[in-house]
Amino acid sequence: MFRNLLVGALALGLRSAEAQSYPARPVTIIVPFAPGGPADALARLVAKGMSDNLVQNVIVELKPGAGGNIGAEYVAKQSRPDGYTVLLATPSLATNVSFTKLNFDPRSDLVAVSGLRAIPNVLVVAADGPYKNLADIVASAHKDAHALTFGSSGPGTGSHLAGELFKSVADIPMTHVPYRGSGAVYPDIITGRVSMIFEVFGSALGQIKGGKVHALAISSQRRSPALPDTPTFAEAGYPNFQTVNWSGLMARSGTPQEAISRLTQAVAHALQTSEMVEWQKQLGAEPIPLASAEFGAYFNSEVERWSRMVKEGRIRLTQ
Repeated sequence: MFRNLLVGALALGLRSAEAQSYPARPVTIIVPFAPGGPADALARLVAKGMSDNLVQNVIVELKPGAGGNIGAEYVAKQSRPDGYTVLLATPSLATNVSFTKLNFDPRSDLVAVSGLRAIPNVLVVAADGPYKNLADIVASAHKDAHALTFGSSGPGTGSHLAGELFKSVADIPMTHVPYRGSGAVYPDIITGRVSMIFEVFGSALGQIKGGKVHALAISSQRRSPALPDTPTFAEAGYPNFQTVNWSGLMARSGTPQEAISRLTQAVAHALQTSEMVEWQKQLGAEPIPLASAEFGAYFNSEVERWSRMVKEGRIRLTQ
C-alpha cells in the first residue's frame, strides 16, 4: 500500500511539475480546413507570434474535411487535455450544432482558449450588372421569384449561411449555388450566371479592387476605410443582418487552467505584433472577446443564435 501511495505521489508531483513548466514541448494548432485558405494563413501567423512568447515551437497541422468537423472532432475526442493541442475554431463549429449531426458537442467537449478576430462579409455583385444597391436586389426578387442566385464556397460554409440569413432577414427568395471555394464563383458573377456572393471581406477586397465586381454592403458595425463608399447592411436598412467570420482557439475540455491562461497570454502577444496588426487591418478585422471565459460566452451565444433561428423557422439550410 505504501508503495502505491509513493507511486501516486510521484505521479502527482510529475504532473504538477509539468503544469508549472508549461509548455515543455511544442504546441500544435489543428486547422480543420484545406491548405492555402484564410484559416491556414491566420493560424500560421498566430503560431509565429505565440512561439516567440511561449519560447516553444507552435506547429500548424491541417486536418480538413466535413466542413471542419474532422479536425474539431479530433481535438474534442482524440487529443489529450494537456494544452498541447488546440483547435482553430470558426463559425462552422457553432453552426454545425444546428445543421449537422455531430459525434461530439463543442459546448461540453471543448473549452475556449482565446478569441482571435472577426472579419465581416460583403455582398458582391457584377460591377456592370443590374444591381446597384440592396433595394435593387430586393425589388428584383419581388418581381421574379427565380431571379436571384447566390454562390458560396460550399454547403454549410460562411458564405452559404450568410446568404440564407439574408434571405430570412429580407424575406426574399434566392437560390443557393454551391462551388468548390469562393474563387470559382467570381467568373460566374462577372458573366451574370450567378447574381451575388456574400464573401469574406479579406477574400473579396482584391476582386473588388480589380473593378469587375462591386460591393453593395458590408456586415461590419461601421464602414471600412478600405471601402468607404460601401454602406453597412444596417445603413442599407437591414440592421438584423449580423454575420461575421470569427476565429478563436479552443482546447479539449479538462485542459488545466494554467495551460489555458498561458495560451491566452501567448495569443494576446501574437495579436499585438506589427505583422499581425497590419494583416488584420488589411482584412478589415474587428476585435472579439479575447479572454477564455468571455470568448467561451461569445461562442455559446453564436451556437444559441443559429439554433434559435432554426427552431423559429427563420432559416433553413438549402443545398
